[in-house]
Amino acid sequence: MDKIIQITSGRGPLECQWVVAKVLKAFLEEAKDNKIDYEIIHRENGDENLTLKSVTLVLKSKNLNEFLKTWLGSILWIGKSTFRKLHKRSNWFIGIFELEGLEKIHFNEKDIQFQTTRSQGSGGQNVNKVNTAVRATHIPTGQSVFVQDTRSQLENKKLSVERLKEKVLEQNIIQLQKQMQETWNNHLNVQRGNPIRTFSGTDFKKNYQEKSFKKERNQLKNELKTYKNDLN
Repeated sequence: MDKIIQITSGRGPLECQWVVAKVLKAFLEEAKDNKIDYEIIHRENGDENLTLKSVTLVLKSKNLNEFLKTWLGSILWIGKSTFRKLHKRSNWFIGIFELEGLEKIHFNEKDIQFQTTRSQGSGGQNVNKVNTAVRATHIPTGQSVFVQDTRSQLENKKLSVERLKEKVLEQNIIQLQKQMQETWNNHLNVQRGNPIRTFSGTDFKKNYQEKSFKKERNQLKNELKTYKNDLN
């Protein structure tokens, strides 16, 4: 199962961009703990070092839905700005969204059509008279490259596969960026309130509520012990 996730500052101020970078680190650490593979496919750097306006990732795992239940939505950081020390605001929100409906482009060498031809331009007898140049076309996307770097048809073929793969993947990124523009409302609709997670302090300590009742049980046990001691 693959999912494309976007962590965004929602066009928020520099403080929110700093939170995006911090949340990304926490997100990836937890993803590793849950044995979730990830790849960062797009990032928009913030206005200062170590800040991010947004970052887009591909996640791969069988148990993504359970993991993402605790992340998708608005994220709150409670703390004073390190960029504007006199600023009174202490609640900063960012958002984590799933980008849906993106048609991913899969690259398979079996989908490549090769054509050989004579190399163009000057370069000696072998270049002009032997079919060493290679044109490779990715049939599903129509993307193509022309390679005549070497006098070996085999080497040019290998180079054409590498360059064509880069070109097809680049097309995939362009397609993703187009969808990101279409879903820019994600950046504008970061909800202020009901955060799925809350962090606090410059150390970015987790502050969200635990789902277990371990603390409550321990508290009840201590109260019972105190009650028994009082009776004795």
